[in-house]
Amino acid sequence: MNAKPKICLLDDWQRVARFAWSIRFSLIATLFTAAEVVVPLLGDLLPRGVFVLLAFGASIGAAIARLVAQPEMHR
Repeated sequence: MNAKPKICLLDDWQRVARFAWSIRFSLIATLFTAAEVVVPLLGDLLPRGVFVLLAFGASIGAAIARLVAQPEMHR
């Protein structure tokens, strides 16, 4: 039988959650995705798909941020 992998938090998970740009971009993407659902209920303020494109951009930013050195993470 295969053992299930155990999920462990990083030792400095609080620092990562506070300072990592990938986390920030992921949260922004989440907000834009939620906005895409909520805004049409309030009226047609913006063209359809704007928030989907913004969420896409934030997701790409999160992926890139995972690869870019972030000196404030190593203090």
